[in-house]
Amino acid sequence: MKFRHNKKRNSAFVYEALVREATVAIMKNNPKRKEVAIGLLKKHFQNGTSLKKDLDCYRSLYENQDLDRLTCEKILKEVKLQKRMINSQGLFQQQSDLIRDVNVALAPTVFNNFVPNYKTLATIAQIFSDKTSPKDQVILENTIVVNMGEETPPSYADSPMDNVLYKTFLKKFNAKYNHELLDEQKELLGYYISSFVDNSLQLKMFLNEEIKRLKTQLKAASEVDEIKNDNEMLQKTHQVVERLSSYSGETINDDVLITVMRTQALVKEIYSNGNHH
Repeated sequence: MKFRHNKKRNSAFVYEALVREATVAIMKNNPKRKEVAIGLLKKHFQNGTSLKKDLDCYRSLYENQDLDRLTCEKILKEVKLQKRMINSQGLFQQQSDLIRDVNVALAPTVFNNFVPNYKTLATIAQIFSDKTSPKDQVILENTIVVNMGEETPPSYADSPMDNVLYKTFLKKFNAKYNHELLDEQKELLGYYISSFVDNSLQLKMFLNEEIKRLKTQLKAASEVDEIKNDNEMLQKTHQVVERLSSYSGETINDDVLITVMRTQALVKEIYSNGNHH
């Protein structure tokens, strides 16, 4: 019998859909909708809830970890054990409450949000289902183990800059943030929204490394002739580096987020132009 995946009962899917909803609200400057989405995340995925335990089981399998196969298999085994320990009736009720709150506070369309790893989430749901045949179970588990062991590709290649276009640089630097999201920006936004649930631990770790990368790239950019020979452009580049450095002791808010995201776009533009000209 074909497995029917109920995405509304997939804790990880609903979580990711709400993250997506909050992300879009931030980018569209809709603070009210952002707060509602974040409020639902904080309310329903608190530590100790069945929903949070269920989400952790999914995340242990769908987040790419670049681990050896034996370790991945051990994680899968432990996840299945932890999943069985979750009170199924309690989880069902909490999922029902979450579905209701999403429908009322936001809209049913939230469940139609595009979640890039939807197929993986559905596969994990099938692994967790007691209706899956032994043969399919083994095949699906092998697929997940392989995915867990794959190394995450870099968000973009660190290639030398040889011809940065001044006008494009200036336009990107001063433009409002309204272009299609880069991979590194999506990752940052995901950590930002998740920070309301996990006390910002993962966000701080990611942001620390990302700011370090951006500062390195911008300092290298200041040596490119098109920037180095333009005092105004060089000064702005240095100002951005200083601004990023100042964030180490600041509370991470929307302003910090947008500045880092715009810097990500700026750095991407510099290196992309270096690649194509």
